[in-house]
Parts: sequence; structure tokens; C-alpha cells
Amino acid sequence: MTLIKSISGIRGVIGGKVGESLSPIDVVRYTSAFGTWVKKQSLKQKPTLIIGRDARVSGDMIRQLVTSTLQALGVDVFDLGLSTTPTVELAVQMQNADGGIILTASHNPKQWNALKLLNEKGEFINADDAAEVLAFAHTDDYTFAGVNDLGKYYYNDTYIQKHIDSVLKLKWVNLDAIKAANFRVVVDAVNSTGGIAVPALLESLGVSCIPLYCEPNGHFPHNPEPLAEHLTEISKLVVESNADCGIVVDPDVDRLAFVNENGTMFGEEYTLVACADYILSKQKGNTVSNLSSSRALREVTRKYGGQYFYSAVGEVNVVSKMKECNAIIGGEGNGGIIFPESHYGRDSIVGIALFLSLLAEKKMKCSKLRASYPSLFMSKNKIQLTPEIDVDKILSAISKKYANEDVTTIDGVKIDFPKEWVHLRKSNTEPIIRIYTESVSKENADDLAERFMNEIKELTIN
Repeated sequence: MTLIKSISGIRGVIGGKVGESLSPIDVVRYTSAFGTWVKKQSLKQKPTLIIGRDARVSGDMIRQLVTSTLQALGVDVFDLGLSTTPTVELAVQMQNADGGIILTASHNPKQWNALKLLNEKGEFINADDAAEVLAFAHTDDYTFAGVNDLGKYYYNDTYIQKHIDSVLKLKWVNLDAIKAANFRVVVDAVNSTGGIAVPALLESLGVSCIPLYCEPNGHFPHNPEPLAEHLTEISKLVVESNADCGIVVDPDVDRLAFVNENGTMFGEEYTLVACADYILSKQKGNTVSNLSSSRALREVTRKYGGQYFYSAVGEVNVVSKMKECNAIIGGEGNGGIIFPESHYGRDSIVGIALFLSLLAEKKMKCSKLRASYPSLFMSKNKIQLTPEIDVDKILSAISKKYANEDVTTIDGVKIDFPKEWVHLRKSNTEPIIRIYTESVSKENADDLAERFMNEIKELTIN
């Protein structure tokens, strides 16, 4: 198994050989590299880093390695304990810290863990910064502190509540309407830190919470990626409990999905659409999502007279584009809500509060709300190629073939047709082309994907 190093952090499975997994040696090496980079950036004698972790079984072991390494570098550590990705991001800002490390592999299975790296703004480091960090790791170019200059350790587990308190103060969170609605909600937090944060948020909102897998013990009861095929239990429980909806978050609480009152999926792609619909109904503005996200956001944005913009895939790219075009809301089609009034990071706690505000004000069933949006369907596929195949050459050939269409090449190749689109992206870690399509029916989306899969196969033969 390859150790994956990117702007998304350092990610790998626990156990295995050094350099091929997230071994203790690799944790220390990349923590040392990041700590060294932070010291260079901050120019402080003793910078401070915020750390927090999801509930993975390996989390405490990784925490100890990271904490000790940072202290050895002369960096003060402010540990939030069990936390969420957006909570750590906010804590960096609240503490005026010099950066942060989130110990989570997000939606990956429990054998994975990762170091997600934040800058002094509480945002993911960009590609140039990541390259500097990796350069330090490549040369093992670190200078550790003497005994009188070791970093200090502080523990503070109050930041989830501070996060919730900040969300309740957001201008468009309609606390009165939510409380008056008397919502009953089922929550699947996949036995991670969403089991702490989401029920606490719902209690503050006056929402009755029916917990499902909300014990933060790190034993994921199903695949933690919040996709329909993994959510059969909550779908059943929503109906049995006569709940208004179901809420699903991934292990680090930056992806958000909803289940309708009848047990059907609201659709992870439509989490952002609904939240944007609510915010745009309150104030005119622009929106951003990545190239692989549903066109429905564009349609909703235009309905309110705003402009829609797209970015390359990846949260750091979405955030950069949002700042560039002054977007008032944005995110990714995987259920990631970015609301700058709170902070520039995907945040399910913010998303839940905005979604329930919308549902309360509309006074309609969750399924009816979903039906009010453009009915579009996506298909997500991939083609495994042999290592010797030039993926860039294939994508270039596809781009040239469809030059008369609306083609975008900032991240692979996206071709926009009048009623549908296809996005082809290569993997950074393996010889794979990912194929995302969207159309007016599931059959059409699947057919479009099949068409381009065949075209790619033909190019690999010729």
C-alpha cells in the first residue's frame, strides 16, 4: 500500500513497512517536516499548533507521536482531543495559532489514518506549501530544540461547544423557526466524533435526536463514506421512527448527507444545493463548486441572479476560487458546505444548521424540498489502466476531439453538453481515469459514462 502525500495531507494504512504505510517513523518524519515549515513561516521562537482527532482506533497512538514530535521541535501543542475537522479549523483562528494538524483519514475505512495540515488561517495548505513540507521530509532537514526550549502541551476539549455556539450566532441560522418546527431527526455518526458534535448541536437547536452509531469508539459499523449503499440502516430507522429526516456525517464531520422522511436519499450532491438555495434566498451573491459537482448549483444560483463559478477538485481549490469571486457559499458535491461567514472550510455543523433553517421556513417534507430542485442524475466510474499508458496523452486526445464543445481543462477534461456533462480526471497515485457524468436521467448518465469509457479504451489500443 502506497503512502499518499498531497495537499490533502499524509495518508496511509496503519501497519506495514516504513515509507509504504503510515508507520510511526513516517508520522514522526512528516510531523517534523510540517513543524519545521511552520517555524519558518511564523518566525516565532515558539509557534503554537492546534491538533485534534477523529475517533479512529489508531488515533491516540498517532496523537502521542505527533504531540511529542512537535514538542521536540520547540512547538507548543494545543490539543482538542476528540474533535472534528471544521472544529480544528475554527480553533486555529480562535487561538490565533500558527497552524494545525487534524488526525483523520476522513471517509476512509478504519485501518487508515492521516495528517491533515492547516496554515495559520485554519485552511488547508496549498500545493506550493505542501511541496516545501515534502522537501523538508525528503532531506530530513530538521533542527530539534534543546531541553530548555521544548514545546509545552495544553489540553482543551471545549472547542466543539465553542464551534456550536459560533454556528448558533450566524446571521441566517433561524433558531426560532427550527425550535418551533419540533423536528425529530435520526443521526448516523459512524461511531466517530460526529456522535459528540451533531447531537450537541441538535440539542442546542431544540431538535429531538435519535442516535444511531453515535458512540465515538472508532469501530465503524459500515463503510464510513456517506453514500446510499452504506446507509440502509438509517433509511429504515427514519421511517420506523416517523422522523423528519436523517443526518449522516463522515468520521471527521466535513461531509454531510440527508435522508428523506420516507427513507429515500436526499442526495449528497444536493446538500450544497439546498444550503445555497437558502443563503441565496436571503442575499444575492455568487457560488462555487468543483468541476465534478452537480450542475444543479449553477441553476439555483442563476435563479437568484448570482453567478456560478467552478474550480479544480479539492477543498483548497474551491476556497481559492471562492475568495477570488467573493462567493457567499460554496463547497463540493460530496456534501461539503463552505460558508465564509463562519470560516473557509467544509463544515457539516454549519450545513446542518442552514439546512434545518431552510426546512423549518419552507414548512415542507424533506422529500418535497428535494423534488423542488432540478432533477439531475450522476454516474461515477473509473478505468484501471496499465502503468505504461500515458494518461495525459489520452486526456489531451479527448480534449482535441471535442474542441467544438464547451471544454474545460483546469483539472483533467470536462466537456459540457447542453443537457449533460462528463468529467475525466486522472488519479495522482495510480493509473486510473475517473469518469463522472451527469444527465437528466440515470440511464442517460450511465450511457454517457459508458460511451467515454469505450472511447478511452479505443485510445489505449491505438
